Amino acid sequence: MPLIALTGGIASGKSTVAGRLAEHGAVIVDADAIVREVQQPGSPVLVALAEAFGEGMLRPDGSLDRAALGGHVFGHPDRVARLNAIVHPAVGEQSKRRFAEAFAADPDAVVVYDVPLLAEARADDPWDLVVVAHAPADVREARMIELRGMTATDARARIASQAGDDERLALADVVIDTAGTLEHTLAQTDALWDRLSEPRRSLE
Repeated sequence: MPLIALTGGIASGKSTVAGRLAEHGAVIVDADAIVREVQQPGSPVLVALAEAFGEGMLRPDGSLDRAALGGHVFGHPDRVARLNAIVHPAVGEQSKRRFAEAFAADPDAVVVYDVPLLAEARADDPWDLVVVAHAPADVREARMIELRGMTATDARARIASQAGDDERLALADVVIDTAGTLEHTLAQTDALWDRLSEPRRSLE
């Protein structure tokens, strides 16, 4: 019942790795999806965000305006820290519930926590393995400009708001190089799955 943290900087290809592991049978717990869940209208987290950053962070229907919040905090380390202090504890509690549910349903499950901000918030959690999807910052910046239509300034601000590559790589038990072709990324992910499957095969 391995519990694996999968992390990587923005535009690193982490989601591609998570998707491949899911195809193999891993249970994926998506931190970003949990973030959206705990920020639903009426939630304590959303109330705290509005108090911290202003009602301008909310849409007319009471939901969070993520673009407005992102534009307000990215590039401002103090604001990012305040945001994280509100959101991370709630996400941590909910993710642990998801892990427990997955292992209760299947004690032999491979549970993968797809989490962009591992280095910032969850580095000390008891992971059995930490996997880092890694592409250098300049490669990720180019992807954000070409694939997401961001300006170079915005792309750099998003990258700067996260932990640096060295900080993430220092946590890694396994590094998947995502700077090359899709095929290369998938081949490394397949090799990781084979490694994760070996203990279970040895018991069969």
